[in-house]
Amino acid sequence: MSNYTEVKTKAGHDGLQTKDAAMIAVCAAVMAVCSWISIPAAVPFTMQTFGVFLAVGLLGGRNGTLAVVIYLLLGAAGLPVFSGFTGGIGHLFGATGGYIIGFVFSALLMWLMERLLGRSLKALVVSMIAGLLVCYAFGTAWFMVVYARDSGSIGLITALSWCVFPYIIPDALKILLAAVMTRRLRPLIIG
Repeated sequence: MSNYTEVKTKAGHDGLQTKDAAMIAVCAAVMAVCSWISIPAAVPFTMQTFGVFLAVGLLGGRNGTLAVVIYLLLGAAGLPVFSGFTGGIGHLFGATGGYIIGFVFSALLMWLMERLLGRSLKALVVSMIAGLLVCYAFGTAWFMVVYARDSGSIGLITALSWCVFPYIIPDALKILLAAVMTRRLRPLIIG
């Protein structure tokens, strides 16, 4: 009987268990739903980044990153999982596609920081902020290249004023909400 338990424990740490796969799928679906939620404001915003932060917070770095990659692949395949019920590879290669692709880099950085700093709430919030900065950087660089190709070059401050500055406060609130929800839900998911 002890050999069975030992094999089962080893398999659980090395492989992807059914519960893990189900939670990854659920979090990918949550990201899709979050992308459809548009909050009206002076500059409307969606809850996509919240979905990314929540997935990595709840599932941990590896499984959270897998959820983000699956979400991205679903959208690339044409399923309407992006904001405005859009999808398709063309959407990813558009001016704002870099921010969506940046979600993967955010999740990877959060995973790395989880490995270095652990899974405390403080470490999670710091990793979410760092992940958001990576997403902003990648997405803004992408936006500037695509915009320059299609409409002419723009300066960094202009790109930031269009694509980043209006979203800083909403994204900070999403980090706060994701951290609170992670703290409350993680024991239910892990336990």
